[in-house]
Amino acid sequence: MKIGVVTFPGSLDDVDAQRAVAIGGNDAVALWHGDHDLKGVDAVVLPGGFSYGDYLRCGAISRFSPVMAEVIAAAGRGMPVLGICNGFQILCESHLLPGALIRNDHRKFVCRDQRLRVENNRTPWTSAYAEGAEITIVLKNGEGGFVADEATLDRLEGEGQVVARYLGDNPNGSLRDIAGVTNAAGNVVGLMPHPEHAVEDLTGAGTDGLGFFTSLVEQSFA
Repeated sequence: MKIGVVTFPGSLDDVDAQRAVAIGGNDAVALWHGDHDLKGVDAVVLPGGFSYGDYLRCGAISRFSPVMAEVIAAAGRGMPVLGICNGFQILCESHLLPGALIRNDHRKFVCRDQRLRVENNRTPWTSAYAEGAEITIVLKNGEGGFVADEATLDRLEGEGQVVARYLGDNPNGSLRDIAGVTNAAGNVVGLMPHPEHAVEDLTGAGTDGLGFFTSLVEQSFA
């Protein structure tokens, strides 16, 4: 599968995401924020970082970049899209995902290995995991608190749109310990922790994040 990884001004983890895509058995394709061109990819990753310096709000400017017009249209046609950390924020600003990400409740940047539970393994990005699987991947954010109104939270819970949930101490004040969500169609996923930093035993928290990058390959051969 050809998976595009978008680089915005201020992206931090685009190269890491490209490497994770390749380790997962896919072809990584570099995409540029200023292009109206997805280069024929089968899926898109919006990586972590500080796009456009996080001015206004995290992801608020990136949402209007030329490439996002193409991503939004492709997502509407069913293309799998994964937003990691800042990418999750961009997806919420683009209204591809419900809710918003706000400053951590303790007002400090957090960087640690984080335990998660996979709540939904029926998306193109999580099918490699067993439902209920407990994994550990890297978390690093200053504006990672997921918020939404009670009706939206109830709908996310009731319709199985919570993809991952924090285990142990809540690291950022996310409501209902939500670490990641998907859209109603299931093709767009936002995740605050960084699976691309947990794909090799040599570095990071092990390889628990690799499933986010092998799921598409496994589905294509299923």
